[in-house]
Amino acid sequence: MLNILWASFFLVPFVWIIIQSVVAGDVQLWDETVGAIFAAAENAFNIAIGLTGMLCLWLGLLKIAEKSGLTDLLAKALRPLFAKIMPSVPADSPAMGAIIMNMAANMLGLDNAATPFGLKAMEQLQSLNPNKKKASDAQILFMVINASAVTLIPVSILMYRAKFGSLSPAAVFLPILLATSASTLVGFLSVAYVQKLNIFNRVVAAYLAAALLLIGSLAWYFQHLPEELRLQAAGSFGNCIIFGAMAFFIAFGLLKRLNVYETFIEGAKEGFEVAVRIIPYLVAMLVAIAVLRVSGILNIIVSALGQICVFLGIDTGFVPALPTALLKPLSGNAARSMMLETFETYGVDSFASFTASLIQGSTETTFYVLAVYFGAVKITKVGAALPCALLADLAGISAAVYLAYLFY
Repeated sequence: MLNILWASFFLVPFVWIIIQSVVAGDVQLWDETVGAIFAAAENAFNIAIGLTGMLCLWLGLLKIAEKSGLTDLLAKALRPLFAKIMPSVPADSPAMGAIIMNMAANMLGLDNAATPFGLKAMEQLQSLNPNKKKASDAQILFMVINASAVTLIPVSILMYRAKFGSLSPAAVFLPILLATSASTLVGFLSVAYVQKLNIFNRVVAAYLAAALLLIGSLAWYFQHLPEELRLQAAGSFGNCIIFGAMAFFIAFGLLKRLNVYETFIEGAKEGFEVAVRIIPYLVAMLVAIAVLRVSGILNIIVSALGQICVFLGIDTGFVPALPTALLKPLSGNAARSMMLETFETYGVDSFASFTASLIQGSTETTFYVLAVYFGAVKITKVGAALPCALLADLAGISAAVYLAYLFY
């Protein structure tokens, strides 16, 4: 599926540009598209290099956590759950600790920590994979959960809304939390169905209830803060978690009489190697996305969806937010740009901007996550990962639109 989809990102725009050149005489599209291709290739390289520092930092800290035994302690807490949802992964596998840290970082919106932990987990899962070119069931589930990860505090979206002068920047907090929860739940259930996982039991129900309690408690606390304190609290909470985690890893290592400096350096060396490995996969994906966007195909899709809504008699108030929805699975930067453009065009507190904010926070950049995570371990056959992740995207975006009408 990925092979056909990737090829269509080039071939469909190519045919469309030929039609535009012949019928409308718009030969400038050739220049714009080729320019976008070269710019996207350079951007892919810059992204990988930009990730290097964060990879070195967090992989160094993760090495301290592994050698000190901290990851083993974390893994024990969730071992009963993973025995049900990832039965192919041994209970004592080092992948467990990295998976837990990745999920925790994703939930807290700490992208700079989530990616290094996720790449490390994918590498460790790959060591258990008998077919090195094809994603294992555990890797598919892990990737889908990452591509639809619950974000408890969407700090960046709140900051952008405040920057554009919103009267209530944090008004999107609760609906984003609900939308991203819907995305993750659908992604998890779709993989469970494909892999025939036994998830309807007391163990999974207990962990799910604990997760819902955590999400609900945080939502209650945040919603009951005075409006003027919510934005500051969101940013401070995230930064406190980041620095607190760093200090805790190091302190735990010292407590276990570990040479934390040398251990950190040992882990950090892996960061550069990982960054180099993902460059070809990023180039392939970002170039294809750039072609699709610059050629005008995405605008055609948005217009067509708007016309369908008119024909069916559906309210079209959410249509201006659809560019953000279409770009979100493809490129986080492009989706963010469309959200900000919606802010500028319609006003940050308009219904269109409110909807775009919810969509931006409802799910992850599926194709980017897929390219980075599977690219790091050189997997080319992704199996059910892509359709399940896209189904999660659809659920998150649909929930975002519904919740926008409910909360606005």
